[in-house]
Amino acid sequence: MATQSLKDAQASRPMTGEEKKVIFASSLGTVFEWYDFYLYGSLAAIIAKQFFSGLDPSAAFIFALLAFAAGFVVRPFGALVFGRLGDLIGRKYTFLVTILIMGASTFIVGVLPNYAAIGIAAPVILIILRMLQGLALGGEYGGAATYVAEHAPHGKRGFYTSWIQTTATLGLFLSLIVILGTRTYMGEEAFADWGWRIPFLLSIVLLGISVWIRMQMNESPAFKKMKEEGKTSKSPLGESFGQWKNLKIVILALVGMVAGQAVVWYSGQFYALFFLQNVLKVDGATANILVAVSLIIGTPFFVIFGGLSDRIGRKPIILAGLALAVVTYFPLFNALTQVANPKLAAAQATAQVSVSAAAGDCSFQGNPVAREIDFTKSCDIAKRYLAQQSVSYTNLVAAQPGPAVVKIGETEIIAPVGVVENQKFTAESKAQIDGFKKQVSEALKVAGYPAKADPIAFMSTAWWKIVAILTILVIYVTMVYGPIAAALVELFPTRIRYTSMSLPYHIGNGWFGGLMPTIAFAMVAQNGNMFYGLWYPIVIAAATFVIGLLFLRETKDVDIYAND
Repeated sequence: MATQSLKDAQASRPMTGEEKKVIFASSLGTVFEWYDFYLYGSLAAIIAKQFFSGLDPSAAFIFALLAFAAGFVVRPFGALVFGRLGDLIGRKYTFLVTILIMGASTFIVGVLPNYAAIGIAAPVILIILRMLQGLALGGEYGGAATYVAEHAPHGKRGFYTSWIQTTATLGLFLSLIVILGTRTYMGEEAFADWGWRIPFLLSIVLLGISVWIRMQMNESPAFKKMKEEGKTSKSPLGESFGQWKNLKIVILALVGMVAGQAVVWYSGQFYALFFLQNVLKVDGATANILVAVSLIIGTPFFVIFGGLSDRIGRKPIILAGLALAVVTYFPLFNALTQVANPKLAAAQATAQVSVSAAAGDCSFQGNPVAREIDFTKSCDIAKRYLAQQSVSYTNLVAAQPGPAVVKIGETEIIAPVGVVENQKFTAESKAQIDGFKKQVSEALKVAGYPAKADPIAFMSTAWWKIVAILTILVIYVTMVYGPIAAALVELFPTRIRYTSMSLPYHIGNGWFGGLMPTIAFAMVAQNGNMFYGLWYPIVIAAATFVIGLLFLRETKDVDIYAND
């Protein structure tokens, strides 16, 4: 009876002012950490030119995306390292370490010499810094979610942890605003040359603020209680992953919840921005403004759906978000094309492009380390150039051997074969390739394919239509992401919570989600259809929906102070 009375008191009492202050401090520090992490993704195109200029344009951009993805790949290892520390010594001190690593790594990117200055050392150091950021972020989320949930009163965990869920989006929004302000003030040329460093350098100020904030934080009451009772885990890794009763929950959390959430998150925010800028050729400033506005409109829904999950459960909202993404991604991205670049949509409808080549004559176009001279077959030269121009095309198998033929509407252009000597195309071969590219460009122009999207007037009908489409994508993100912190916290006992929830979260978001832009770009480059990359998030989200529906248990009413 005494235990039940204590539980009832905990459930009914409002959160104290001190608890609100601590949770606010935790969330604000996490916003700054996500800001640091997302600067790189938002500036991937510029960073490709600065640090990977030794590769051809397509390979440089893919490599820049891979360097971005490197930060995600190591996140599960950060989850293991810092999750273990968080369960052994506490949540607060782990926070301080992660923010210091993140902030210092970001600042160093701002002063790192580019490829032209120090050669191959530049991208190598950049990737190392990205990996350090990933390690730090791997220890961040599990601690923040656990820390907030363990301060929240029973029955309000979804609402309070949803504020942590807003931090990733707010961090992205903050990075976009800083980039846009710097870009506008300096001008595009100066920004691309050296001004892009300023947002990275500003992180040192944010680092100071974040460290000060985290120094004011108190330890989680659940962890303090457990430590006072001498019930902390002696081996968080062994208990989490060495015992099947916990390991099976870790696996289910990954494949039945987090993997789908991750691909929807990155599709709705990062891939949407990438698609606007690099596929639809909307200018960078406009694309950033459009995404930023959609984030402003959509962000409150994290809290709305987090609070709703306290009443109807975490599972129904997450699964609904996955299902909506699966059935509407293709229509939404098609609609985005129609509004953002109507000339491109019209040209694709009236003058389709195809590449006809003999079977086996085409290489894998998504190779991230390839140089232009590595693509010497006529099919490769044709596809490579079309991909660089963001032109969707159909792959056809030629009946007879011979060079590839590009057909644009009724115009047919024969692609040349590249001849390489001394690590470069011969003068004659280069002239043939340049001539082919010129012919293709002229044919595309005649067929109505635009080199870039027409300017989109601020607050025009088209502008608002794009914002509406992007906001829908963001709302899907809030549905799958808003309740997930509470759901993950509630799946695991206090003694191993930090470790257990961190690994599936960071494998899902680091690997399934973080690799999404790279995998999607490679899929598009290989297949030729600019929408083909959407199959990746759709298939992952659909699989997660089925597994979650069949095997995931509802968690909203569990006692998170239980330690077994």
